[in-house]
Amino acid sequence: MPKNIFKNIPEQLPEELFETLLKRGQVHIERIVSKGHATAEGYWYDQDCDEWVLLLQGQAIIDFENQPSLRLSAGDYLLIPAHSRHRVAWTADNEDTVWLAVHLLAENS
Repeated sequence: MPKNIFKNIPEQLPEELFETLLKRGQVHIERIVSKGHATAEGYWYDQDCDEWVLLLQGQAIIDFENQPSLRLSAGDYLLIPAHSRHRVAWTADNEDTVWLAVHLLAENS
C-alpha cells in the first residue's frame, strides 16, 4: 500500500518529528518534520555514520563546526560525512520543513 511523505503531519509539533520509513541492513531512511525547530544551542550532532539529506519542502540552515553554514531550500540535498559536527540552526516557522534522511550505517551497527 503506498504512503505519502507529506501526509499525516500533526498540526502541532512541540518537537521535531522523526519517523523511520525503512530500515534494512546498513540503510536507515527517515522522515523528519520541523516547524520553527532548531538543535539546542551548544549541541552538535556527531554521528558514527554518513547521512544523506534531501530537503523536500520548506527552508533550513545547517551549521557545521569550523565550516560555513548552509541555507537549504526545497530540492537541496547534501552528504554529511560521519563525525562532521553539525546542527540545525533554523527552520521556517510558517511552514512544515520536510526532510528525507538516509543514514548509511557502519557494518557493525
